[in-house]
Amino acid sequence: MTTGSDAVEQAAQERPAEEAGRAPDTDTTDEAVVAEHPKQPDFAQLWVCGFLGLLGALVIVDAARLGGFAASNDPIGPKPVPIILGILLFVVAAFYALDVVRGGHGEDEGANAGQHFDWKTIAALCGVFIANALLIDWLGWVISGSILFWGSAIVLGSRKYVLALAIAVVLALGTFYGFAIGLGLGLPAGVLQGIL
Repeated sequence: MTTGSDAVEQAAQERPAEEAGRAPDTDTTDEAVVAEHPKQPDFAQLWVCGFLGLLGALVIVDAARLGGFAASNDPIGPKPVPIILGILLFVVAAFYALDVVRGGHGEDEGANAGQHFDWKTIAALCGVFIANALLIDWLGWVISGSILFWGSAIVLGSRKYVLALAIAVVLALGTFYGFAIGLGLGLPAGVLQGIL
């Protein structure tokens, strides 16, 4: 006949045997892998930081060369917005560089984790942007911008063609009139000159 203390001792002896047969916990395994291979800084990303900093400098220099003209409906003139954007580019470049030096890097997430770049999609997006650049003077922003937005949505996986086209036209018209009314800048009207 076994007493309560004997049963406790027997259970304590069986528990390590059960734990030995169990699969290791994934959290502790992942921690061990990270401890063996600590994150190394990806200094190649510093090229992107440098590009952002250079772009910020170019924007600020170009904005500084703008004339100091102002109108009654625009008392501050065209300089502040590009200067603010240039400063923000510098800030982003600085924080990005700090993250890279500390060992941070982008993480693959979701269903495509661990896969390589989808060069076909990137090439198609580049084609859509190049088509927009080539067609904007001739067709105008509303049409070329609609092609840009619609084409980008389709390339990125949208299969609702009519809805995507409707949203693209609304975005193109919205940006056209937003620039014209809000900023006083006219985007090319192209073949729709006199209609818009």
